[in-house]
Amino acid sequence: MDESPSTSTRPGRFRSLGRALAHRNYRLFFAGQFVSMIGTWMTRTASSWLVFRLSPPELQAALLGIVGFASQIPAFFLAPLAGVLVDRWNRHRLLVVTQALSLIQSALLAALAFSAEPGLVTILILIVLNVCQGLINAFDMPARQAFMVEMIDRKEDLANAIALNSSLVNGARLVGPAIAGVLIFLTSEGWCFVIDALSYLAVIAALLAMRIAARPREIQHAPVWHGLVEGFRYAFGFAPIRAILVLLALVSFMGMPYSVLMPIFAKDLGGGSETMGFLLAASGLGALAGALHLAARKTVLGLGRTIVLATAAFGLSLIGFAVSEKLWLSLLLLLVAGFGMMVEMAASNTILQTIVDESKRGRVMSFYTMAFLGIAPLGSLFAGALASAIDARTTVMIGGGACILGAILFAVKLPQIRALVRPIYVQMGILPQVASGLQTATTTEE
Repeated sequence: MDESPSTSTRPGRFRSLGRALAHRNYRLFFAGQFVSMIGTWMTRTASSWLVFRLSPPELQAALLGIVGFASQIPAFFLAPLAGVLVDRWNRHRLLVVTQALSLIQSALLAALAFSAEPGLVTILILIVLNVCQGLINAFDMPARQAFMVEMIDRKEDLANAIALNSSLVNGARLVGPAIAGVLIFLTSEGWCFVIDALSYLAVIAALLAMRIAARPREIQHAPVWHGLVEGFRYAFGFAPIRAILVLLALVSFMGMPYSVLMPIFAKDLGGGSETMGFLLAASGLGALAGALHLAARKTVLGLGRTIVLATAAFGLSLIGFAVSEKLWLSLLLLLVAGFGMMVEMAASNTILQTIVDESKRGRVMSFYTMAFLGIAPLGSLFAGALASAIDARTTVMIGGGACILGAILFAVKLPQIRALVRPIYVQMGILPQVASGLQTATTTEE
């Protein structure tokens, strides 16, 4: 449902943009993560270019897909198990451990890059290190998502915190690839990995500086397997959660792998590593705009329709990007693609975090991680193989068409989703006007 005129003025929207930053722990997290995420995006860009540079021309597309697969496939297998453990373990301590392990992994990547010589042996080592990072991320992502609620004292600020976190990631996504592209051009990929390793010190320091209230956790005597089955039944037995996760998985599999093929598009547009950096930065700028758009919202109402429109826009822009032969047009289309992708992902995250049972938050967010990160490597592998068999442009066009189809199917299910989510919003007080029995209840859009 659209906001009423009395609460939707632009000054009010922009004043509400950073309200989650009023929470000390979240401010620390935000600052540390921003520094770390810039390093992370530098590493992703440098890894892709290192594989592209070291690979034989006939294997470049396939190996780019394999490396993307290796870095994310552990989340597909381990995220559900990690979610059970996240619901049982101390999430704050777990994040300190995962960030320290990521620091070590980036340092090893730097050592590899400085000694790298052309050949598949080096690429195999790179693949192994990406698998190690994927193992870390399988625990880090659901823990980070579930920990969000522990940093926010006022529940009404949770949606803003999620959107700001997406803004943080994509602000770094805007800056990181651009810095990496220039740094690779001036020096080598190795320095990107060095900076990434050092950046983890910022987030570790922020985590250690937090004051986290002890939260009593129920002692679990049931086997981990029982917790996994319980979480699966809860998530996929409830139509709104199931529909959101399925659409996100589709977008991750068919749409998001366009990024692993970016070196090919950069070359086709007559550029090199710096062009790839600008293309990725354009996508990041669009994603940042999308995240800020969501952060300025004061309500979760209307996010279902937003997901439909964002997914469709993402698919259409991918098709346009695939046929574009002009750099300026490709940059513009990637702005739209980044906006649509981020709005779909962050809006899905916001709805899930809002409606999920606290005792199952870690498990549901592990399925979110599985749909977002776990499915993506399968898409990367598929995209790399398909691009090798046909071409990169047709591959991205097919992915865009699949996203549009997913948006249409989600739109068909939207009335059912609204009907099931509305009682939860009423019970939580998110819809006070509905809770008080106003007639607008019948027209509310979740």
